[in-house]
Amino acid sequence: MTRVAVATCRGEDVDPDSPRLLEALAGEGLEGELCVWDDPQVDWGAFDLCVVRSTWDYATRRSHFLDWARSIEHLFNPYELIEYSSDKHYLEDLRRAGHQVVPSRFCDVGDEPVFPPGPFVVKPCVGAGSIDAERYDERHHEQARRHVAALHEARRDVLIQPYVASVDELGERALIFIDGRLSHAMTKGAMLNVAASSRDALYRREQMSLAKAEPDAERCARDLLGEARFADLLYARVDLVRVEGGWALMELELVEPSLFLAYRPDGARELARAIARRAA
Repeated sequence: MTRVAVATCRGEDVDPDSPRLLEALAGEGLEGELCVWDDPQVDWGAFDLCVVRSTWDYATRRSHFLDWARSIEHLFNPYELIEYSSDKHYLEDLRRAGHQVVPSRFCDVGDEPVFPPGPFVVKPCVGAGSIDAERYDERHHEQARRHVAALHEARRDVLIQPYVASVDELGERALIFIDGRLSHAMTKGAMLNVAASSRDALYRREQMSLAKAEPDAERCARDLLGEARFADLLYARVDLVRVEGGWALMELELVEPSLFLAYRPDGARELARAIARRAA
């Protein structure tokens, strides 16, 4: 029987998608097993392939995580895409390629922060689950500077973006693709309050609801995923926000996105079948 390692992180019931995926893999005749990515006791060579899922604690250890990912022979998503999308500097790359992204100012270690007018967001360039991402306004520049300094002290580059006002009313639109096909779409409610921190958690709880993907949002996502480098995606989540004239990319999640399989009855089966095709 084909064995599939489903990579996760330490913790109890970390990802509610995991039981559904394991059950769906069994339904496709595959033996799935949850494996903690940094557990030295795991024999990764005993598996036919590995699917990255809830490895949400890698953000402060990206080099270690990439060393692990590089060592896996049959990894999905592939290592090159894991490396590319695990650092939000990719937003500048996509902007230069002609895609509309939320305006992004990078403040790498050693740089002085420059904040835009109005409300804005400070987040690490390597992050997961919205942890260490905070919202500020003109009243909190000093607090924002301390936040940037703390991230720099930890040798983490920083991304500064204006807060997109439409998120308060419309939320973000998350489009989930499995094997290149749109599976479902979700609305993510606003998560960041001004100067409110939740840095001690593994991830922020998200306010999610099933949504219909607007045609122009789907076109925007497909244009992004049409880039040649994204040809071999097992899964992807494209997080968009409504802006004047259309949609802008907030994040392109190719490493360990929540896929919200509970909201899509056939979602776990779709993913398991896509995995089975790669294992064949």
